[in-house]
Amino acid sequence: MDTSIAPAPETLTPDTFADRARAIEREVGRVIVGQSELIRLTLVGLLANSHVLLEGVPGLGKTMLVRTIADVMDASFNRIQFTPDLMPADITGTNILVEEGGSRVFRFQPGPIFANLVLADEINRATPKTQSSLLEAMQEHQVTVARRRYPLDPPFFVLATQNPLEMEGTYPLPEAQLDRFILKVMVPFPGEEDLVGILERTTGAETPTTSKVTTAAEIVAMQRLARAVPIAPHITAYAVSVLAATHPESPRAPGLVRQYVRYGGSPRGAQALVTAGKILALVDGRFNVAIEDIRTAALPALRHRVILNFEGEAEGITAEAVIRTILDEVAPPSVE
Repeated sequence: MDTSIAPAPETLTPDTFADRARAIEREVGRVIVGQSELIRLTLVGLLANSHVLLEGVPGLGKTMLVRTIADVMDASFNRIQFTPDLMPADITGTNILVEEGGSRVFRFQPGPIFANLVLADEINRATPKTQSSLLEAMQEHQVTVARRRYPLDPPFFVLATQNPLEMEGTYPLPEAQLDRFILKVMVPFPGEEDLVGILERTTGAETPTTSKVTTAAEIVAMQRLARAVPIAPHITAYAVSVLAATHPESPRAPGLVRQYVRYGGSPRGAQALVTAGKILALVDGRFNVAIEDIRTAALPALRHRVILNFEGEAEGITAEAVIRTILDEVAPPSVE
């Protein structure tokens, strides 16, 4: 197994991209049992220079996943445990009064948001005010405190975990913040075979270890290469058609959307489809995006951007069912 530190960013090629992405997946897979789709989609969010939201009940390894990703990268990592009494300054930092040269001056004390990888653990246990303090950091990669801006070093990746809203003590994330996550990934309960593997790795005398296989500089280079992947006009048109079909007023909208959807995805949804499609193609060793890449990205890219109306919620309709219907009914455009 190749566990050497990554080559210099200037040597990065599409083949190097695929090799390095798979090396990261292999190393993470030494600790996280199964969950190959979860690992890949989390990596897609990191390489897209964006953020990922994980949802699942406690105990499924969400926290361990981001810790392991941090372990295989030569990059800084901070964890923020979201609680109802957490305040915005506890995340972004604040000015403190210090003695300097015989006088007292204010100096900025950075908060835990200043790291390459940030785990926002159980993000929906904090109040909406505290959740919203992440908006500027996630969108603009900077923090403003006392009218002064502080940039965040690249790469900057927030992996947020949340418990299902049905659980006690949770607050729904504001739609504006949900839209900042390129993907929302549901963490499934492991099967019996995977449970056996988990028990073997977590209850034995030996603890699985990982090696660093990449650097922060190479992750930034991989992010740049991902943006350079060409995409054919008919693939872009398909991504736009899928997004348009999430809007009940659109002529493309299936009957299920018109009946049960209140709001469809924003333009960020189409950006997520295209960006995730480019990275999925690169990881697969291709330097071009296929229709199947867009379809693979559709569920995690759109499930948190489709807002059901009251009737849809009452009938038990899910965003996943809506998106699958769209994928079934919206045909890819023909190539001329």
